[in-house]
Amino acid sequence: MWDETLFRDPLVFEIDFIPDEFRFREEQLSTLSFQIQPALRGARPMNSLCRGPPGTGKTTSIRKLFDEIEENTKKIACVHVNCKIDNTRYAILAKVYKRLAGHQPQPTGTSFKQVYDAVCRLLQKEDLTLILCLDDANYLLYENEINNVLYPLLRAHEEYESVRVGVIVIFSDMDVDFQKVFEIRVASVLRPTEVFFSPYSASEVEEILRMRVGQGFYPGVISEEILQLVVDQTMRGGDLRVGIDLLKRAGLLAERDARRSVSRDDICRAYEVSERFHLISLIRSLRDDEKAVLGVIASMSEGGSGMSAGEVHTRVKEEMGIGYTRYYEIVQKLDTIRLINLDYRAGRGRTREIGLRFAPEMVLAELG
Repeated sequence: MWDETLFRDPLVFEIDFIPDEFRFREEQLSTLSFQIQPALRGARPMNSLCRGPPGTGKTTSIRKLFDEIEENTKKIACVHVNCKIDNTRYAILAKVYKRLAGHQPQPTGTSFKQVYDAVCRLLQKEDLTLILCLDDANYLLYENEINNVLYPLLRAHEEYESVRVGVIVIFSDMDVDFQKVFEIRVASVLRPTEVFFSPYSASEVEEILRMRVGQGFYPGVISEEILQLVVDQTMRGGDLRVGIDLLKRAGLLAERDARRSVSRDDICRAYEVSERFHLISLIRSLRDDEKAVLGVIASMSEGGSGMSAGEVHTRVKEEMGIGYTRYYEIVQKLDTIRLINLDYRAGRGRTREIGLRFAPEMVLAELG
């Protein structure tokens, strides 16, 4: 096999891979399972709010839970929505409709209310309980979309008798104040149990990556030294997905060069490529005005010194005419998705300092 591939199973390194043995999240899975137990008895499930930094197993936990539910019962319809992609109430309901009906709603001329009514009628007809996961729900914080999504779903039983809906909301932004996020009309019916996903420790990261290496590579491809280097890079990035992606890319580089093992240089080159693709993915998720503000921040960062949020706003207002309210929303979003750091500057009251998380020249190049 050496002349063909270094990978025993390349799927082990894919972002949507769900390991059979999912370590260090047993407590969280147990809590989430308890929350949905009423649905197995024909009652409305309890709602959950999962929070924790990126790359701490939140999405994988939900996918594993949903797989187990659908393997064991036909009474529950599970729908996982990536709010980074589907970030309007219509898009989210369309995804639910597709899960229930097997096809998308009519592409034109169909309102949110029509799709909502169709979803509720399908739930009634099939006597199904809906469990909806809003993953990366921080993308719904802008323009109050999260409340616009949750309110009709959580009160669906008032309009459609016997309709049962439970939600799991996932946040990766640790600074979100939920008392401010959820309106009273939503909070009064949401009442979620909070499930916290703490960052993996270095020893946990090492064990998880070691298991992936054992499953995904042939023996000898990843040495102990290389594994420790990947663990160090993963801890520096604060995201388990960094390490998994590094292993995949480094393995491909070694394979391309017809070598039987991954070198330190492979890891360094893979990290550069991984960082760039991550940046491209983040930039593609932005609207035009958000890209413009990011461009201003990148331009102002080229000098190497920090800048205050007020200084950036002055420049943004001069160049684009964006008001402070919209500017603040954009900056908050850029901080949430980890394109920038937004911190209070010591010694200057409540002044907030903006720092770019990527090299300015790299950001400007990708913005074009």
